[in-house]
Amino acid sequence: MNPAEWYTEAGSSLNCHINTKATHINTEDKIIECANGESYPYDILVLATGSDAILPRMLKGWDANGVFVYRTIEDLNKLIKFSNDKKGTNGAVVGGGLLGLEAAKAMLDLETFNRVDVIEKAQWVLTRQIDETGGKMVADQVSQLGVNLNLGKGVSSMKTDENNNLTGVIFDDGSEISCSTLCFAVGVKPRDDLARSANLEVGQRGGIVVNDDLRTSMPDIYAIGECASWRGMAYGLIAPGVAMAEVVAFNLTQAKLHSPQTFKTPDMSTKLKLLGVNVASFGDCFADRDGPVTLPPKYARTLVNGDAKEPKAVQALTYKDPFSNVYKKYIFTKDGKYLLGGMMIGDVCDYVKLLPMVKAQKELEISPSELILGAKKDGGEDTDDLDDDAQVCSCHNVTKGDIVKVVKDGTCKDVASIKKCTKAGTGCGGCVPLITTIFNKTMASMGQEVTNYVCSHFNHSRADLFNIIMVKRLKNMGEVMREAGNDKEALGCELCKPVVASIMASLWNRHVMDKTTHGLQETNDRFLGNIQRDGTYSVVPRVSGGEITPDKLVVIGEVAQKYNLYTKITGGQRIDLFGAQKQDLLDIWGQLVAGGMESGHAYAKSLRTVKSCVGSTWCRFGLSDSVGMAVRLEERYKSIRAPHKIKGGVSGCVRECAEAQGKDFGLIATEKGWNIFVGGNGGANPRHAELLAKDVPPADVVTILDRYLMFYMRTADKLQRTARWIENLPGGIKYLQEVILEDKLGINASLEAQMEELVDSFFDEWAEAIKSPTIAAKFKQFANTNDTTRNMELEDDRGQKRPAFWPADAAATDNFSGLKDKWSMTSWEPIIESSYFDGADELPNGISATVKRGDTQLAIWRIKGVYYATQQMCPHKRAFILSDGLIGQEPNKAVTNGDKDGASPWVSCPHHKRNFDLGNGACKTDESLSIATFPTEARADGMLYLKLPPVEELDAALGTKKWMVKKGEAGEAPLAKLDSKIKFVGLRGKKPYVKPTGGAKMTTKPLDLMMAANGCGGGAPEW
Repeated sequence: MNPAEWYTEAGSSLNCHINTKATHINTEDKIIECANGESYPYDILVLATGSDAILPRMLKGWDANGVFVYRTIEDLNKLIKFSNDKKGTNGAVVGGGLLGLEAAKAMLDLETFNRVDVIEKAQWVLTRQIDETGGKMVADQVSQLGVNLNLGKGVSSMKTDENNNLTGVIFDDGSEISCSTLCFAVGVKPRDDLARSANLEVGQRGGIVVNDDLRTSMPDIYAIGECASWRGMAYGLIAPGVAMAEVVAFNLTQAKLHSPQTFKTPDMSTKLKLLGVNVASFGDCFADRDGPVTLPPKYARTLVNGDAKEPKAVQALTYKDPFSNVYKKYIFTKDGKYLLGGMMIGDVCDYVKLLPMVKAQKELEISPSELILGAKKDGGEDTDDLDDDAQVCSCHNVTKGDIVKVVKDGTCKDVASIKKCTKAGTGCGGCVPLITTIFNKTMASMGQEVTNYVCSHFNHSRADLFNIIMVKRLKNMGEVMREAGNDKEALGCELCKPVVASIMASLWNRHVMDKTTHGLQETNDRFLGNIQRDGTYSVVPRVSGGEITPDKLVVIGEVAQKYNLYTKITGGQRIDLFGAQKQDLLDIWGQLVAGGMESGHAYAKSLRTVKSCVGSTWCRFGLSDSVGMAVRLEERYKSIRAPHKIKGGVSGCVRECAEAQGKDFGLIATEKGWNIFVGGNGGANPRHAELLAKDVPPADVVTILDRYLMFYMRTADKLQRTARWIENLPGGIKYLQEVILEDKLGINASLEAQMEELVDSFFDEWAEAIKSPTIAAKFKQFANTNDTTRNMELEDDRGQKRPAFWPADAAATDNFSGLKDKWSMTSWEPIIESSYFDGADELPNGISATVKRGDTQLAIWRIKGVYYATQQMCPHKRAFILSDGLIGQEPNKAVTNGDKDGASPWVSCPHHKRNFDLGNGACKTDESLSIATFPTEARADGMLYLKLPPVEELDAALGTKKWMVKKGEAGEAPLAKLDSKIKFVGLRGKKPYVKPTGGAKMTTKPLDLMMAANGCGGGAPEW
C-alpha cells in the first residue's frame, strides 16, 4: 500500500513486522501471539487479514492435479508452472465475473491451450455489473477473441484419470467438456480463523461480524477489509476496504466528544477493460430490476408509503448501438429529475461525470435523453463540470478537489508527483487520464498552461514544425531556426535538435551522418548503433519477421567471435552484438553487409521489427502466412524515421503468439483476411492495441498502414508513441478510423503518396557509411593518435565478457571545474591541427574531437568560431563520451568570445543528459557535478593549442586508468545472495544416463534428472 521506506520513516512511532504470522489473540491480556514465539501487547487491535479464493471442496475431483484458484500472484505462478507441460490441451475457468474473465485472458496469454472455456451458471457474464442485454453483448465480443462461453451451466464434478490428473468437467445437465487445467474464480471467503480462535462473532457465511463503526463483538477489536462482515456482506474490492480503514482511523484519532463516523453502504461502481472490452457500472445500476436501494429524500417524500422500494419508483433509459458495440442504460427516478445509477459497454467516457451526479443526488439540469445521447463522443474526459468533491480515484477515495489543491499550492508539479502525494492513480490506474486532464486544466487556470512546444527555441509543437518544414521545404537546422525559431541565430539544444533531425529524415531521408544533419542526431543515431554503459556500441542486423538463414547466422557468429562481442537474442526476434568499439564499427558492418545483411535500425526512432509467429508456414493452427506478411511489412517500412520507435507484430491466428496487440501496429489473421490493431505498446505504461479495421483483404493491408503511419508521423508530439498519440486524438480510435478508412480530412491520397516516396528512397545506412570516406573518418577514437583504449574494465559472465557493473555511487563529485586554480603550472601545447575543424561554423553542433594526451582524454569543440576544451569524462557515471554530446544554448545568446555575458553553450552528455557549461564547467542539471575546462588558442602554424598542466599532474587528476570503472568496484554482485540461496554455479547441460567420464559419478537424483532432460519427451518443462 505504501513504499517500504514509508514504514521506516515514521521511526519508533510505527513498528512493522513482516514475515511474522499471528497465531492467537489473547483477548484477556490483550496480547498477539506469533508463530515465531514473539508476542505483542495491544490496547486497540485492528484485524485486516484479507480473504482467500473459494475452492468448492464439495465437488468430486476438487483436489485433482490441474485444479487451481485465481486470486493471488502465487496462484498465477502455480498456473503458469503447471501449464508449461500442457501445451495443446484445453483450459477452463469456472466463473464469468470480473475475476473469471481476467483468468480467461491470462490463460489465453499463456499461449498453451488449444481452447479456453468459461463456465458460468447464469445466462450472461458480469451479472453483478450489467444486465442480460449488456452481458450478451460482452459475451459476443469475448467469443470473437477466442474464448468459448458455457452459459447456464453449473459444475457437477471433475473427471480425472487413474493418477488423479484432471481430464474434464461434468456439468449439472450431464454434458461435459475436456480440459487439463481448471481455474475457479467464484468468489472469496474471509480469513477469519484468527477471530474464530479468539471467540469473536463470525457471520453465517464467514467473515468477522462488525457494527457500523467496524467494531467486532470484542469492544477493543476492529475488523476492516475483506475479512469483515458488515450487515452480512463481505466485500472483495479495494475501495470498500479503504473506506473502512478511513472510518476506523478517523474514530481512533479524534477527541472523545467528536462525532464519530460510521461505515455506509460502499460504492461498488466499476470501470475497467476486460478482454479488450470497456465496461462500467455505477450507482444503483439494478434499481429497475430489484427496486432502488435508496432514493433522494426530496423525491422519496413524494411517493406513497411502500413505493420507494419498488421498481415502479424508477425508470430506465437505454441506448444500444450494435454496430459500434455500445450499450448504455441509465436509471432515473420516475420523474426523470434524478440519476440513480447505470451501466455502460464500449463507450465509458461519461463515467467520470455521471458517478458524481449519482453521489450528489442533485436534481438534473438537463433531460435524461440529453444526458445519454449528448454525451461526449471524442474519446476524452471533460472535467469542467465536475465538482471539487467529485471522486476521481475510487480505489483511494481521492477527489478532484484533493488534486487541484496539491497542484495550486505547489506541492505537485506533474502527474507523477500527484500519484505519489495523493495515491490517486496507483490502484487500478483507470483514473490516470482524468488526473492528467485535471492537472493540465488546473495549471492553465493558474496561468501556467502545459504547452507542447518542442523547447524554449520554438513556440511550436512537433506537428507544427513538421508542417512548416514540409511546406517550406527546409533542409537544415539554420533554415528551420530562421523560419520558425525564437532566436534566428541560436544553436538549438538537445531537445529540439533530435526533433528537427527526425522530421527531416521523415521528409527527405538523407543519411543521418551527412555533415548538415550529423550534429542534430540523438545519441544512438550519431554512430548508427546503441551506445552502451562503457561507451561501446551494440550492433543489430535486420532480421525481417524473425526469419534468418543458417548462412547469415554463421556470419553473425564469426563477427561476434572476431571482435569478442557479447551476444543476446532480443525481444524482437533478432540477435544483438554488444561491446563493439567505435573504431571497429565500420569493419563489423562491412563483414555483415558482405554476408547479405543490413542495418536493423535498433538505434533509431524508426521501425524496429515486425515480430511474427510461424503462421500457416508451419503451425497447424495458422490461418494465414504471418511470416510472409511480417517480412513484407518490415521490408516496406524499414528505416523510416518517426516521432518515436515503431514496433509491429503479425499473428497467424487469435492465439496471438506474436503479441500483435501489444505493438504500434499489429495484424491477426482471420478466416476472411486480417484484423488490423493499432496503438499498443509495452514499456513503462503498457497499452492494449485497438481494432482499426476488421477482416481486411491482404491486398489492402499496406494501404491502410501507409495512411496510419504517415498520419502519425505528421501529427504526433515529440517522442510520442502511437499509444499516447491515439489517446490524445480528438475522438481516439473512432476519429482515426474516420480519417484513415473514411478519408474524413481528404488527405489519404497525400498520405499514401508521401509514404510511397519515403519508401522508395530507402538505402542501407551501414553500407553508405562504409563507402563514404568523410563519414568513415568520424569513427576514429582519437583525432590526434592511432592509439585505442578501453574505458571500462570487462568481466566474464556466463561464458561472455561484459563491462564491470557501475557502483551505486559511481559519480565523481570532485571539483573538476576548480582544477584550473590548482595546477602547479600550465603551458601552451599543440594538440591537433586546426584544419580538423574546417567548416564547423556552418554546422548546428560545430565539430568536435576527442584527443589523448598521456593517459587523459580531452574533448574539443569549435562552435560559431570559438574553441572549447574540457575533460572527456562525464563525471555522472565516469563515462568517457562528452565529445559526442549535443550542443545547446539559450535563445538570444550568440557565442562570440567565450564566456562573455554567460553566453557559453553547453554539452549534453549522451548517456543521461547532464548538461555542462563549456565556459566554466558547471553542470546545469546537477550542482554536485562539474568538468574541467582548458584555455584554447589557434595559432598561425596551423595548430590548435591547449593550456595544460604537466602530463603526470593531468593524469593524476583526470587519467583514464584513475577513473575507469573497474572489476569488483560495485562490491557484491547484484545476484550474489540469490546464487547463494539456490546454489547457482553456472549453466547446466547434463544428460541423464550418459556414462560419465573422468571419474565423475552418474547422477540418479530426481531433480538432477529433471533439469538434465533434453528434447521431446524429456522430463523438464519445455520453456
